[in-house]
Amino acid sequence: MAVDSISTPAPVVSGTVTNTSTSTDTSSTTTTGIADNFQTFLTLLTTQLQNQNPLDPLDTNQFTQQLVQFAGVEQQLKSNDQLKALVAMQKSSAATEALIYVGQTVTVDGSTAKFDTSATWNLSAAADTTTSTVNINNAAGVTVYTGNFALKKGDFSFVWDGKSNDGTQNPAGYYTISATGKDGTGKTVAISTEVQGMVDSVDMTSSPPLLSIQGSNYTTDKIKRVVRTIADTTPVKTPAT
Repeated sequence: MAVDSISTPAPVVSGTVTNTSTSTDTSSTTTTGIADNFQTFLTLLTTQLQNQNPLDPLDTNQFTQQLVQFAGVEQQLKSNDQLKALVAMQKSSAATEALIYVGQTVTVDGSTAKFDTSATWNLSAAADTTTSTVNINNAAGVTVYTGNFALKKGDFSFVWDGKSNDGTQNPAGYYTISATGKDGTGKTVAISTEVQGMVDSVDMTSSPPLLSIQGSNYTTDKIKRVVRTIADTTPVKTPAT
């Protein structure tokens, strides 16, 4: 039988992380179109003034309206340049935010974890269950382990040693967990799953940046918790000579 355990998760250092979303940069195209219209308007206005009839000049009100439109287009060009700068700053901020997670152990919404010597998931039951079925599938979608447990409402850690129900040891790789539960009345209880792992790298070429956790990519808004790993500070005793 597989050696699995259900326990409370590791201590949480920080709470839910607020994400910073980024916007798609479309200001360049917009600015180009307005700039073209701006130049066209300027050319038309200049040509109109050069070729007006001296005996019947351009009406003052019409000329004033055209000047107002001219100033409005110019202001729009400046606004778009400023918006473009703000978008660039926002992207830079999102990238900096993602970099601080490198080397940190985090939990994210997900169900696929990497198994080497063990694999750990966090389960969260919406209510007490009298019976909960936990299934683990390999990368091919084949169920390699099934277990039945009674879960209390709240969060738990599920640790799997890689063994199937018949004791067969499964190879290292990626495995997906799923859990279903029922309460004492037979009503279905929702059980969500989270993956815990260290952030190995950040893909800065993506927008928003992607965090690599156990070989899978996640955006920062998927992070639920940041977990502190406590190092063993017990002094090492050297044998007496």
